[in-house]
Amino acid sequence: MTEVLLIVGMALVTFLPRYLPLALAGRYRLPPLLRQCLGYVPIAVLSAIITQTVFVSGGDLRVSLGNPYLWGALAAAIVALLNKPLFWSISAGLAAYVAAFILM
Repeated sequence: MTEVLLIVGMALVTFLPRYLPLALAGRYRLPPLLRQCLGYVPIAVLSAIITQTVFVSGGDLRVSLGNPYLWGALAAAIVALLNKPLFWSISAGLAAYVAAFILM
């Protein structure tokens, strides 16, 4: 019986935080400033993930020229800064990463 209560409790704790915003979404309007701020959340999360992938490997900080992830990120950033389409930024980053990985 304890296991069943535990499973039901875990299901509620998992389900309710995801369901409540969807259920209440049409009833309340978010203030414009909050809506504007929430627009930056995906960019911030993606930046955090990419930064950790590029600079941390095995729990160690890797900021060296022997880091192929760094070369890929630099190439993608340069192409993106030149206002090229996303496809070209990704392609340049992948090409630089593969080249650096093979050469190092």
